[in-house]
Amino acid sequence: MSAAVEDYVEFVTARQAVLRRIAYAVCRDDARAEDVLQEALVKLYLAWPRVRGTGREEAYARRIIVNADLDQRRRPWHRLRSSVEVELLDPAQESRGVTDDRMELVAAMRLLPHMQRRTVALRYLIGLSVEETAAELGISTGTVKSHASRGLATLRTRLGEQIGSA
Repeated sequence: MSAAVEDYVEFVTARQAVLRRIAYAVCRDDARAEDVLQEALVKLYLAWPRVRGTGREEAYARRIIVNADLDQRRRPWHRLRSSVEVELLDPAQESRGVTDDRMELVAAMRLLPHMQRRTVALRYLIGLSVEETAAELGISTGTVKSHASRGLATLRTRLGEQIGSA
């Protein structure tokens, strides 16, 4: 096995759980998150020789996840999909005893418009800065601030309590 492949396997092994949570936060659907993650890992493998050793491997992987989700949403069969609700919880979290507060937060986030949900997830769940979030989503910092502000205001209204600060 070449050094590049070994580095890729090591990176994926170490970061797969984090990347899965990011995909779930972006997609809000466990099955879609798995599909998006697999697609992202294939694309990351193909780009690995260029990305490896730059210190931006995880950022690149996050960007691929966001773009893969967008690509899937644009496909015709996505629009034909039933609006049947999908299980709210990440199965990996269920075994650890997710609290009622987390369940309420996930349910409230699920109702946010797509870009607000992505922005809130990247800013507050993943912990990216405004600039990093803007780069990940391909939007301006002002748009990130706007989506984050609106998303948090909606969450505060739905949950009836203070959640973070913008």
